[in-house]
Amino acid sequence: MAITAAQVKELREMTGAGMMDCKKALTATEGDMDKAVEFLREKGLATAQKKANRVAAEGLCKTLVADDAKNAVVVEVNSETDFVAKNEKFQQYVADVAAQALTTTAADIDAFLAEAWALDTTKTVKEALAAQIAVIGENMNIRRFAQMKEENGFVASYTHMGGKIGVLVDVETDVVNDAVKEMAKNVAMQVAALKPLYTSDSEVSAEYIEHEKEILMAQIQNDPKESQKPEKVIQGMITGRIKKELKEICLLDQIYVKAEDGKQSVGNYVAQVAKENGAKIAIKGFVRYETGDGIEKKEENFAEEVAKQMGK
Repeated sequence: MAITAAQVKELREMTGAGMMDCKKALTATEGDMDKAVEFLREKGLATAQKKANRVAAEGLCKTLVADDAKNAVVVEVNSETDFVAKNEKFQQYVADVAAQALTTTAADIDAFLAEAWALDTTKTVKEALAAQIAVIGENMNIRRFAQMKEENGFVASYTHMGGKIGVLVDVETDVVNDAVKEMAKNVAMQVAALKPLYTSDSEVSAEYIEHEKEILMAQIQNDPKESQKPEKVIQGMITGRIKKELKEICLLDQIYVKAEDGKQSVGNYVAQVAKENGAKIAIKGFVRYETGDGIEKKEENFAEEVAKQMGK
């Protein structure tokens, strides 16, 4: 049967697929719109499978805070190229993922991918992702998400470099005003910039400390000058270096990046704001996502690739 331009347009609007793919789907299904959608879904899954071995290490981190600021989420969705990460369609898709992740009850990413896609409950999140891969033309991956809740205060968020870094900060406080909100944003910016591993030194395990001590002792023993010092002096050196390291990796012990005197710690900055506003404030935790963090990116050798395609 003859396929009309109106039918192709309708199917494109329903699926986001390309014009020729829509025409092919309608032809194969003799103009049955529902079957054509299924045809494209199946094609999307097949296309996604072909692209699955490509490394997706670019993309976006997106934060979303509920209207009452009592809960929030940060997600990381990866693409193969930064070009796609800047694409409006991809950015809208990431926003849709964040909206679903904000309220999901899924305990991990596998459970999240298996649940129904909120914008089309006939698909799972994973199937909706496969359809996006077919439309956008690159491998994509919903890598991770983290929810944060704070009933006795609020959750602050910050994104850096257009979504390269996403941060959530858990702020327990009995006063919520512009000054406290600004403090929370500044702390979130601190997390983005200085990459702390812990909120405070109370979170650092004894095993971590012992491991660091062993490394520092080995460094000292391998130094001809330092290894000759008395044991008491060596232990003092190790203790001092551990304290210095904790100030670098623990958020509240870090030097606040906007400190006017260049010495004020983040913890003292928070205490100062609390005092100025008659508030009780505690930074209870944070989440920091950086796009592609820990993913091994494939190094492309374009000259080699061209030569290979030319059969040389």
